[in-house]
Amino acid sequence: MQPEGLGYFTAPRHDATDGQRYAFRLDGGPARPDPCSSWQPDGIHRPSAVFFPQRFRWAERGWSGVRRPQLVIYELHVGTFTGQGTFDAVVDRLPDLVELGVTAIELMPVHQFPGDRNWGYDGVHLFAPQNSYGGPHGLLRLVNAAHAAGLAVLLDVVYNHVGPEGNYLGEFGPYFARGHATPWGSALNFDESGSDAVREFVLANVRQWVRDYRVDGLRLDAVHAMVDSSPRHILAEIKAAADDEARRLGRPVHIIAESNLNDVRLLDSPDRGGYGLDAQWSDDFHYAVHAVLTGERDGHYADFGSPQHLVKALNQTFVLDGVYSHYRGRVHGAPAGDHSGDRFVVSIQTHDHVGNRAAADRYGSMLTPAQQRLAAGLLLLAPHVPHLFMGQEYGETRPFHFFCSYLDPQFADAVRRGRRQRFQAANHQCELPDPQASATFFDSKATWSWAAGSWQAGLRRLYCDLIAARRHWPALSDFQTRSAELLQLVDGGSLIRLHRGRADDRSRFTIYFNLSDRFIDSPPGDSSSHVLLLASESARFGGPRAPADERIVLFPWEFVVLSQA
Repeated sequence: MQPEGLGYFTAPRHDATDGQRYAFRLDGGPARPDPCSSWQPDGIHRPSAVFFPQRFRWAERGWSGVRRPQLVIYELHVGTFTGQGTFDAVVDRLPDLVELGVTAIELMPVHQFPGDRNWGYDGVHLFAPQNSYGGPHGLLRLVNAAHAAGLAVLLDVVYNHVGPEGNYLGEFGPYFARGHATPWGSALNFDESGSDAVREFVLANVRQWVRDYRVDGLRLDAVHAMVDSSPRHILAEIKAAADDEARRLGRPVHIIAESNLNDVRLLDSPDRGGYGLDAQWSDDFHYAVHAVLTGERDGHYADFGSPQHLVKALNQTFVLDGVYSHYRGRVHGAPAGDHSGDRFVVSIQTHDHVGNRAAADRYGSMLTPAQQRLAAGLLLLAPHVPHLFMGQEYGETRPFHFFCSYLDPQFADAVRRGRRQRFQAANHQCELPDPQASATFFDSKATWSWAAGSWQAGLRRLYCDLIAARRHWPALSDFQTRSAELLQLVDGGSLIRLHRGRADDRSRFTIYFNLSDRFIDSPPGDSSSHVLLLASESARFGGPRAPADERIVLFPWEFVVLSQA
């Protein structure tokens, strides 16, 4: 290759064929795969393969994308979502997701990682879809089929660090920062000497996913670990790069940040000093729901547990908005300000909330069916963009463990020790499964089963009805106007009353959430002029309420939706 200056080398070639292997030798050293490889058919350490995405024949049926207010996101892990664990196997289940009513699937990271089992956050080839999932060809087929079925595709990407095994980036240039690190490994260099090429490396990756794979958005993992003191933050440049490609495609592309900062500078426009991203996660909603329903108060849940926290999450999005955090030992966050609710993605379960528990247990095995139905209502009737984790819609009871398949025993041992130390420090007594064992991975595969007449089938029906309501009930499309309040009952029970829609609008809804195991004869306030639209404890959803029972009462852990007569 011929040097061009500033560390760049080129070797023009016009006779490469699809699948042809190639590698680099740096100063006579060992052969290394391409850090920007689009295809690693033989794994992370072997030579890269030539791939021509422009040769794929798209058949999207006039796909025009999904606007942000219409997003209902379904997060899935390709390897455990089906028995086969491939992109093509996900295609086979798309009709069930369409029936559920979600509008977007979010794939946990799919860039090439060691072995064939991993959450995806240890990837080292950021441009290459995982070979064991079906490689780049399989991902193209999945996106094409999803668009034809009316589903957007969001991709979880990791730009804060690179996995440890097979990580040859540091041999090619100053890709890693000297001045800071992340909890998961060396941080990417966005603002030190030589960082221009590193920034372009990330921006080229953004363009590839949107241009070549036509994904509808990116979920940026842990942006709080992306340190950048440059005049223009890398997050703002990521958004600009995605917007450029979106304009060429003529459809929306959503850039959504996972952040634990509770800081809306991520969303603020550049003229207000922000980065202009489309949306950000708000984990406060999960913490508030989880702490109330489970009674857990360890770790992050130390700052939550009162029903009033849930009221605040419904009204103001951030619970920790400049108040003292017991978990952190300091003031945390800032107010969400005037941003509409559809700028925030909320959940009751995610891969993190399940897999980073010692037992990796889900709500399906932790909560009663009634509590799971209540949690579904809190999520899907909240004035935010809802995010579901695969299986929660039918009360999946199998765990979702942390798993990996490092090829180097040293890395495998390091992960085992790290997991043990983490949970021992938190005083968890349960026996941890070996993340490297294949059984840990296979135990995490979703059953994808809800027998007719079971409470699981009823729960899934409730999810279907609530998601349909978000499409058809106008008040649920209003992400600005909402009013929640806590009603303390004389017997000690807690009831949340949530209004969605304007007070002068006949499409306004009133929703009551019973956060107790008590039966409530009549909710406080004047409900005589209202009719019951939906009750979570209806027999239709697997509850004890008789099919013809239209009384405005509340069974234990029930929510009811009322409208004006």
